[in-house]
Amino acid sequence: MNKISTYFRENKSLFRMIFLLAWPAVVEQALQTIVQYIDTAMVGRINANASAAVGLSVTMTWVVNSALIAIGIGVLSCIAEAIGAGKPEKAREFGIQALYFVVIMGIGMGIIMVGISPFLPKWLGADQKIHTDASLYFGIICAPMLFRASSMILGAVMRGAGDTKSPMIANLFMNLTNVIFNFFLIYESRTVNLGSFSFYLPSAGLGVTGAAIATAISYVVGGIFMLIVYYRNPSLSPKGHPLHFQKKLAGKCLHIGIPIALERISACLGQVVFTSLVTRLGTLALATHSIAITAEQAFYIPGYGMQAAAATMAGNALGEGDKKKLTHVTGIITAIAVILMTVSGALLFSFPGFMMSIFTKDPQVIAGGITVLKIVAVSEPLFAILIILEGIFNGLGDTKAPFFFSIFTMWGVRIIGTCFCILVLHGGLEMVWICMVADNVTRCLLLGTRFLKGSWKKKFSTL
Repeated sequence: MNKISTYFRENKSLFRMIFLLAWPAVVEQALQTIVQYIDTAMVGRINANASAAVGLSVTMTWVVNSALIAIGIGVLSCIAEAIGAGKPEKAREFGIQALYFVVIMGIGMGIIMVGISPFLPKWLGADQKIHTDASLYFGIICAPMLFRASSMILGAVMRGAGDTKSPMIANLFMNLTNVIFNFFLIYESRTVNLGSFSFYLPSAGLGVTGAAIATAISYVVGGIFMLIVYYRNPSLSPKGHPLHFQKKLAGKCLHIGIPIALERISACLGQVVFTSLVTRLGTLALATHSIAITAEQAFYIPGYGMQAAAATMAGNALGEGDKKKLTHVTGIITAIAVILMTVSGALLFSFPGFMMSIFTKDPQVIAGGITVLKIVAVSEPLFAILIILEGIFNGLGDTKAPFFFSIFTMWGVRIIGTCFCILVLHGGLEMVWICMVADNVTRCLLLGTRFLKGSWKKKFSTL
């Protein structure tokens, strides 16, 4: 016990920094999850077809977000490194490049995604009954892509500078906006009873389309908020500075971000194929799968919150040229994440039925979800290690090897394994989720091996 007390005392400042960076990121992850929970729960009250329509678009939404997240990570890594090296003006210049990425990607991707929305359900092999709702939902939430790009990329800029509170607040505003508009757009006009008090609530009754409009409006709110925060930040604000596009700086961001983008797009396209394979099991299985995926997201919150701290601190350590600090930080953050996600995994294993019942009242969907959630719950500790190592490599800008690992595990383990289970063994959703867990466990082992071998140390030798 004395040794533990001494260890905490000696590393007090490090624990404090991790806490200051991580807690807003954890809250932000929780708020992002709540956005999806609210849509899924409210739409789930309509019927299983509505749940399947929204769930079908979730996977493709990951594809869209992956490119924005990747560029954000590239900028975060560069800004964190510049700040760690004591070069604040260089950090500001990287922030200005982020504005170009927001405009180019926001407009370009918005046009493309809205354009493919009418064809998406058919490409994914969805039941004809949900085509219209799924197309409308995806098209509407992709229309304000410029604002989504602003929220995600500029949020990464602020995290790179050590400000994890502003993205958290942005997500709080997005949640409030989403909840309020969901109430008025999804359901029909109705009388609401609150104890002895009742009142008539006029509503649009738009169903899935209403949920999409509410989500789109929340993206607009989040994007505008993050732009204002960025513009007002004294160390990063472009106010009074030339808004020059600098090919070398943008190129460095892209050098880090492109492998992440390719990795995430490949993984997300794998998710699209994965979801299309699940559709072969029927609409009930797709609804169960989609709701279970949403339900488990809450239990990843501690890990992804810690990942933000890991990426920022890894970038700072790289800028400082301190290998020992990086190793020390990695060990502490990984241990904290494993403890937290072991607890969350135990909770998920113990209460899967309750989690499913939040989003649907269909007993068949709940029964199927209980089984698959228990399967994934046992892998939470290893998934925690995977999440933190991803953050460390992203913060270092060492993104090529993780890209190849992801392709191998997604396509070589998850997709091929799922094809074999469904098409050859004629298995059900449980076997599909075992393949999903095998993907994550394999990638964790590959990233862990790479970190322990120390190939990342080459990044320090090039400084």
